[in-house]
Amino acid sequence: MKSNVSAILPEGGPRDVKLWLRLLSCVNIIETELRQRMREQFGSTLPRFDMLAQLDRFPDGIKMGELSRLMLVTGGNITGLADSLEKEGMAVRVYDPNDRRSCRIKLTASGKQQFDLMAAAHQGWLNELMAALPVKEKDQLYTLLGNFKSQFPGM
Repeated sequence: MKSNVSAILPEGGPRDVKLWLRLLSCVNIIETELRQRMREQFGSTLPRFDMLAQLDRFPDGIKMGELSRLMLVTGGNITGLADSLEKEGMAVRVYDPNDRRSCRIKLTASGKQQFDLMAAAHQGWLNELMAALPVKEKDQLYTLLGNFKSQFPGM
């Protein structure tokens, strides 16, 4: 039997905790599945995929610091991922001829090709994982979460 949470929980308090835990559990379930599939099919990690996705948005490259800000990770994490991608020929650093301390990183043709394969698989996995949710409910959830997110300016 379904419980009517709004009837039994006061505003705030436990309701907010339950909502947070529900959101977190959904994210964790999906992320765990995506992580496993990314590792099995491409020998890759989600942070690496996320970096490739960001690089794909900037065909002329992006400064490492800006990439760090967009991905909400430290510069050290970006440097490690960049080193790995560069070693594999998937990305290249382009240094500013006027300031060797400043560089941009961008996808190579090989990196773009690999990312396109990964992105298509990723989209398919998400479609599969969310298939049970009717389109109308997906749209409603998207709107509700967008409204909620708008309460956090700058995020």
